[in-house]
Amino acid sequence: MREREFLQCQHFNCLLDDGVTNQSVPVVLPISTAEKEKLSSCKQFTLRYNGVAKAIIRDPEFYEHRKEERCARQFGMFNDGHPYIKMINDSGDWLVGGEVEVLGKITWDDGLDHYRLTPSQLREKFKEMNADAVFAFQLRNPVHNGHALLMNDCKRQLVERGFKKPVLLLHPLGGWTKDDDVPLTVRMEQHKAIMDEGVLDPESTVLAIFPSPMMYAGPTEVQWHAKARMSTGANFYIVGRDPAGMPHPDPPKRDIYEPTHGGKVLKMAPGLTQLEIIPFKVAAYDM
Repeated sequence: MREREFLQCQHFNCLLDDGVTNQSVPVVLPISTAEKEKLSSCKQFTLRYNGVAKAIIRDPEFYEHRKEERCARQFGMFNDGHPYIKMINDSGDWLVGGEVEVLGKITWDDGLDHYRLTPSQLREKFKEMNADAVFAFQLRNPVHNGHALLMNDCKRQLVERGFKKPVLLLHPLGGWTKDDDVPLTVRMEQHKAIMDEGVLDPESTVLAIFPSPMMYAGPTEVQWHAKARMSTGANFYIVGRDPAGMPHPDPPKRDIYEPTHGGKVLKMAPGLTQLEIIPFKVAAYDM
């Protein structure tokens, strides 16, 4: 992001230069002062990962990385006990944006790349399946019985509303997560197993990886999750309790975000009008 886009994102949760596009979290590249001084005279430079060129940034723009302000606006706090805030605080003091050219599809060669479908690929997949409704479910841990109940009940509701072929996009988050979350490889094996066993109908479910990191930014981040699924062609989005939340890092024991605010914010968020939010309360057993 250039600084203009960054400011729109931080202050309005939207990009405004071409209509209103929901963009609640910034997509930025922090760099050190030494890197800024080295690159400031360049008209373009290459981004590499493990020595392999991945993208080119042209006409770069450098601006101050105001970390406390960024975190206060995105997370509602500035506390190093929050793992993503700590990463931001430990990162460079400058941000760089520009015109980005990606040099081919990003792959990880970890045996899971066939799950990393782009929004265009997912749209084509739904078209091939003759889906007349696509409902998406975001998760960062294994599917439990409560999750399965919500997804199956959502399908039931859509059928009752007259849809003939509702398709579930089971879209686990595949970027960075905190250390006590279950690793992606384990989660994908579990997701595939519950489809193989028929807990979720494999004929009407698409399992794909959402490559974003988990930021634990609550109602701000959940807009990003919903907007990203809307870009795949989803028109319904399931939201439960405390989406994108986590426990407060300081005592007393409590959540950072009020558990119902994520769903309430999604129903009001600008730029998400193509997406119908389907809220659910907590699913629990009556023992």
